[in-house]
Amino acid sequence: MNPSKKKFFKPSFKEEKILWKKGFKYVIGIDEVGRGSFAGPVVTAAVIFDPKKCTPELLKEIDDSKRLKSLQRKRLSKEIKNQASFWEISVVGVLSINKVGIGKATNMAFRKSLGTIIKLLNGKTHYVLIDGFHIKYVHDVGLKYQKAIIKGDQKSISIAAASIIAKNHRDKIMKTLSKKYPEYGFGKNKGYGTKEHQEAIKKHGLTKIHRTVFCKNFLSA
Repeated sequence: MNPSKKKFFKPSFKEEKILWKKGFKYVIGIDEVGRGSFAGPVVTAAVIFDPKKCTPELLKEIDDSKRLKSLQRKRLSKEIKNQASFWEISVVGVLSINKVGIGKATNMAFRKSLGTIIKLLNGKTHYVLIDGFHIKYVHDVGLKYQKAIIKGDQKSISIAAASIIAKNHRDKIMKTLSKKYPEYGFGKNKGYGTKEHQEAIKKHGLTKIHRTVFCKNFLSA
């Protein structure tokens, strides 16, 4: 084995099983998409699975959304929604991002997704697994009942499933926006700062869906 090659991890229910054994029947996996984009909204999703109600085929195919092709994400997104016990998608748009910054806007989206899921649980015991960093100020969760996992979308099936439905949802939004702003290639770059996108901004300027401060700071660096 070449020592320079990185190990390839597939998501599993390892983290979820630990929590299920502790009595947390409802383990919420949550992730975001679009945080590092030049344009468009940030999207979060939350997913709860009961493994007994999921097909082995689905669980085998779920992976970090970045490692899947568009058609795979589209198909899996539909299956995840069909087989999950609960799921929720939240969107925070550019107006909010430009007003409060991407960090606070992302947390707003996280809290929206979690708030809806927790209401549906109606007081049932739950725990949150999140990709990356803890979420502050979530009612009925706090820091005690959440675990931040670095590269969680490559380790937890629940987080990976959330990343899939969030990315599929945001991609659809950006494809729709590409029809309104065809010069920027949003259908292809999904609002991220590719070379072509940067050149389009220099030529045509910023639109209403661009993150103004971020774009100006990046392009002037």
